[in-house]
Amino acid sequence: MNTIDLNGKWQLKSRQAGKTDDIWTEITAKVPGCVELDLMRNNLLPDLSVGNNIYAGLELENNEWRYLKSFVLPLDFPQGKAELVFEGIDCIAEVSLNGQMVGCAANMLIAHRFEVSALLKRNGENLLEVHILPAVAEGRKHEPGVNEFAMRVNWESLSVRKAGHMYGWDIAPRIVSAGLWRGVSLEYCPEQSVRNVYWSTLKVDVENRTAELLCDWDLSIPGGKISQMILAVKLEKDGKQIYSERKNLCSHHGKDIIKLNDVNFWWPKGSGEPHLYDATIILEDDSGRCLDKHSEKIGIRTIELRKTDVTSAAMDGDFSFIVNGQRIFCKGTNWVPLDSLHSRDPEHLERTLDMAVDLNCNMLRCWGGNVYEDHAFFDYCDAAGMMVWQDFALACASYPQDDSFVAQINKEAEFVIKKLRNHSSLALWSGNNEIDQVYQGWGGLIMDPNKVDKISRKVLAEAVERLDPVREYLPSSPYYSPELIERGCGHDMRPEDHLWGPRDNFKGEFYMSSNAHFVSEIGYHGCPDLESMIEMMGTNDIWPWQNNELWLTKAVRSMPEHTDYDYRIPLMASQIEVLFDRAPDNIEDFIFASQASQAEALKFFIEKWRSEKNVRSGILWWNLRDCWPIISDAIVDYYNRKKLAYEHVKTSQTDVCAIVTEAENDIHKLVIVNDTLKPVSGTVELFNVDSDQSLFNGEFTIESNGRLVIGSISKAEQPELWMSRMQLNEAGIQLVNHYISGDYPLKLEQYKKWLQYIEQERSND
Repeated sequence: MNTIDLNGKWQLKSRQAGKTDDIWTEITAKVPGCVELDLMRNNLLPDLSVGNNIYAGLELENNEWRYLKSFVLPLDFPQGKAELVFEGIDCIAEVSLNGQMVGCAANMLIAHRFEVSALLKRNGENLLEVHILPAVAEGRKHEPGVNEFAMRVNWESLSVRKAGHMYGWDIAPRIVSAGLWRGVSLEYCPEQSVRNVYWSTLKVDVENRTAELLCDWDLSIPGGKISQMILAVKLEKDGKQIYSERKNLCSHHGKDIIKLNDVNFWWPKGSGEPHLYDATIILEDDSGRCLDKHSEKIGIRTIELRKTDVTSAAMDGDFSFIVNGQRIFCKGTNWVPLDSLHSRDPEHLERTLDMAVDLNCNMLRCWGGNVYEDHAFFDYCDAAGMMVWQDFALACASYPQDDSFVAQINKEAEFVIKKLRNHSSLALWSGNNEIDQVYQGWGGLIMDPNKVDKISRKVLAEAVERLDPVREYLPSSPYYSPELIERGCGHDMRPEDHLWGPRDNFKGEFYMSSNAHFVSEIGYHGCPDLESMIEMMGTNDIWPWQNNELWLTKAVRSMPEHTDYDYRIPLMASQIEVLFDRAPDNIEDFIFASQASQAEALKFFIEKWRSEKNVRSGILWWNLRDCWPIISDAIVDYYNRKKLAYEHVKTSQTDVCAIVTEAENDIHKLVIVNDTLKPVSGTVELFNVDSDQSLFNGEFTIESNGRLVIGSISKAEQPELWMSRMQLNEAGIQLVNHYISGDYPLKLEQYKKWLQYIEQERSND
């Protein structure tokens, strides 16, 4: 037995920090977990997800905590080096074993290892203790420089390495949690071991099915004769050996260039199969005995980001992902926290990823205000063919640039890069979320991030170059290059952009004037279903929405007195009024109208960018699922109830799609887009649902990865529902889509009838 699982039942003690007495409250705790879940489980805290109960969690921010666990070593636990492994400590902590401190932690986002060989008791009980200090108090020790910035409730987060959303965000409540949120174990560490392995694809020739790989390996061999050891490198596919080499070692480090024939490549979803190989490194002694082994699945592919610093109305810029030489149109979503209490993340993971697959996403953007997802997330994406854009965990702030904080970020980056770099789904490292925009005015001061942000321009860039040199790095999203800043940073000049702006009419000037080739954030509000609203608020005082404290709490208010996000509910009402002229005066219709508004907006955004795929390259909407019971831009609420937008998005993201574009000079275009890497032929019919008038009927053949304009139709004088039915010859399937022609507003009752027709057509697909 080389690993002892230390999860499960622990004891948890708490007291308010700074108390002179030594009186602690003690309860039973569960690891992985967090203090809020333990307190709720022990009936010492109300259910924070209901009503205004979330504010009760604010009272815990000054507490310190002690986790205690007793364990006995099994008789067969090996002699030698042993390490305590904490996959996630939240956050400022001291770790002790049998009364002796073994180390400290100050970053919830990475794992921590502490050698404890000399302190372990081979006979009798071992007592493990983790003392966690309040992160808010630690954050208040930091005196921000004038060049630093945070949102109003987030200043305490600047110098503390926790997920940014935990201090309060517009998508998450303020829960500055504490606990052992990922697993704990005791591991035996062999003296000779495989320390690191880096697999990367250097070259591919798709036509001839050849590839060239790099295997960079690093061994820990503190003593003994290296020349007496053997390293075996193996690649297998579906149980069949593809490559194998055994060599006598000359050094602890080496690089192998592996040339392969008859390669099955890894492709993003919709472009081909995401083939994976079993890659194994085995360290043996001269008798053939295995000393250590490193195994994982790898995909053979290249991913390039082609980008320019600026673009223009002529769309002469670029921001596109090239996979195995093919330009891939990226369809997907922003991956935000799965749960505000992160120890519950695994409970939601597979179901949420299943929905991303169902929606035909081929890219997920892991947003910088979140934690880093674990291997289970990336393993799923590897197997499903979903590319991952990974932000480093920095968002919407200008952080300290002193040597101490920079060293923390460097350590974090080294850990995360080494952990995740072999996943074939990982397409991009991005330095942060929206920090270039912060430097360009959010904080009052105008500064050039290319000159002052050494974290994104130097530390993270160098870490990626040193540890993952074949993968692309983007300094910030959106990225403000020196040329963009010199030319004024205009909304119309950014090749990649986050399109929030006024959040008014989704067909308004702000959205229509964007020249962004790639939109990595864009969203629209929609209420959860009534059942979810009641579950999160109760039945009392749930209506009307105006000046309603429950709605404002769920908007999301970080504190009762924090009003920065109070605009979000009136904004949703005004978006309803764009589509329907008025916001309904009853909760059932208000919810429906908000969901319809959100659904039509997201559908329009996706289809606008897809219909222009000759110059546009991707759109990642905000967002798939809520991390807490709130009113938000998500298309699935925390209880996993889908909003109306879910099916609209699913239709708009099919690999082959018939799209009616917004009218120019009162003329719509009917466009077919094909994101597969095979030609597609078929027939398409477009008709007016109300009059049953045929607007277009014809055959088409569209090239692989192509776009085809096949018809022009005059704009309706009054709002009309148009439906397309597309029959694909090769697949033998029918795809339907809808478009509403004519000027808004619509009649709510008319839209309800149209929706019934749309849903019936979808069910016949």
